[in-house]
Amino acid sequence: MATKTNPIQFIQQVRAEVAKVVWPTRREVILTTIMVFIMAALAATFFSLVDIVINFGLHQLIGAK
Repeated sequence: MATKTNPIQFIQQVRAEVAKVVWPTRREVILTTIMVFIMAALAATFFSLVDIVINFGLHQLIGAK
C-alpha cells in the first residue's frame, strides 16, 4: 500500500517532475501540426478514392444505375 505524503511534498514532487519535461519549440509544434493536417488530407483522399472504386465496382456487379 502506498504511503501518504502531505500536500506540500506532493506539490514539490509534481513541480520537480514538470521541470524535467522537455517542451517542444514553437517551430516544432507548427511543423508537426502541418504534417498532421497533410497526413489527414492524404488519408481522406485515399479512402475517398477507395470508396469511389468500390462503389463503382458494386454498381457494375449488381447492374444498378
